[in-house]
Amino acid sequence: MARKPEGPLRRGWTTGACAAAAARAAYQALLTGTFPEQVTIRLPKGDAPSFRIEKRALGEGWAEAGIVKDAGDDPDVTHGALILTRIEHGPAGSGLAFRAGTGVGTVTRAGLPLPPGEPAINPGPRRYIGWALEDAAAECDGPTLLDLVVTISIPGGADLALKTLNSRLGIIGGLSVLGTTGIVVPYSCASWIHSIHRGIDVARAAGIDHLAAATGSTSEAAVRQLYGLSEQALLDMGDFVGGTLKYLKAHPVAKLTLAGGFAKIAKLAAGHLDLHSSRSQVETAALARLLGDLGAPTEAVAEAAAAAGAGEILAIARSLGPDFEAALTRRIATQARDVALANLAGETAIEVAIFDRAGGLLTRIGP
Repeated sequence: MARKPEGPLRRGWTTGACAAAAARAAYQALLTGTFPEQVTIRLPKGDAPSFRIEKRALGEGWAEAGIVKDAGDDPDVTHGALILTRIEHGPAGSGLAFRAGTGVGTVTRAGLPLPPGEPAINPGPRRYIGWALEDAAAECDGPTLLDLVVTISIPGGADLALKTLNSRLGIIGGLSVLGTTGIVVPYSCASWIHSIHRGIDVARAAGIDHLAAATGSTSEAAVRQLYGLSEQALLDMGDFVGGTLKYLKAHPVAKLTLAGGFAKIAKLAAGHLDLHSSRSQVETAALARLLGDLGAPTEAVAEAAAAAGAGEILAIARSLGPDFEAALTRRIATQARDVALANLAGETAIEVAIFDRAGGLLTRIGP
C-alpha cells in the first residue's frame, strides 16, 4: 500500500460516477446532436459533482463520451484511466441494458452482486447511471421511458485488472465498474475491503467451508499448501482483519484460518484489527514481558525490551532454544485467536497460523 501523504487529502470519484457522467453526456448528444463541455450528476448521498468531457464520438443511432477518472489522493489503480460510456437505442420496452466493452470484465461465478454472464457493472453504479440518463432526458425533452443500451469501456482495463483480485473473484476480461456512493475517500481502502467481502461471498456460493485469510503472499502460499486449499478459498486480507471478521460475523463459514507472520499476528494479539504500520505498532515492551513470563533470563528480557521490532524478539526467543520460540509463538497465536473470536462472536471457528519469512509453519492454534 502506498504511503499516505501529509496534510488534507482530496476526494475523488469512482469508475461508476465517471461512467454515469459519460452516460449523461453521451445521451444528451444522442438526443440533440451536440455534446456538452461538462455535466453534473446526482449521487446517492446528495453530492452533485461536475465532470469535464474528454472524449466525444457520435454516429448513426449512438453516441459515446469519455471521462478521465480522478481518484483524488487515493492510490487507486484506475486513477487517470479513460472511462467511456456508449449509449444506443434499444428495442421498445427493453429498459436499460448494460454491456461490457473493452477493458470491463464479465462475471463468471455465483456469489457476486450480479449473476454469471452479466457485465461487471455493479448495482450501485447502474442505479445512478439510470439517474444520469433520466436527467439528460428531462433536460433535453427526451422520452420518459428509457430503452437504451449502455456499454462501458475502459481502454487498458484488462491490464489494470491484473493488479486487482478480479480473476480470483471470477470476474474475467477486465475491471469492475464500482462505487456504492460514487465517492473515493482517500486511503479508506474501500476497494480492497470490497474484494475481501466479495471473496467471502463467492466462496460461500461455491460451498467452500474452510477459508484462509492471509496478511501477505508468503503466508498465503504457505497456508494454501498446508491445507491444499483452492484459490477460491483464499482471502487476500492484508491488514484488514477487522473488516474480514466483521463480514464473516454476518456471513459465516465453518472455519477460518488467519495466517500471517509473527509481527502481524503479534499486533492482532495486542488487540489491533488494522495491522498497517501507519495505524498500529508492534508492542515490543509487551512481548519482552511475555518472554519474562515464559522464564527467559533477565538479560534476554532486557534485550527484547530494547529491540526494534517483533522479528528481533522472535530471534532472541529462538536463541534461547526451540522451546522458548515455540512457547512464544503459541502464546501469541492463542492471544490473537482470542481477539479474533471476541470480534467475530459468530458461527465461524477460528484458527491462527504463524509462518516464518520462508513460509515455514511456526505454530497454529485452533480447531
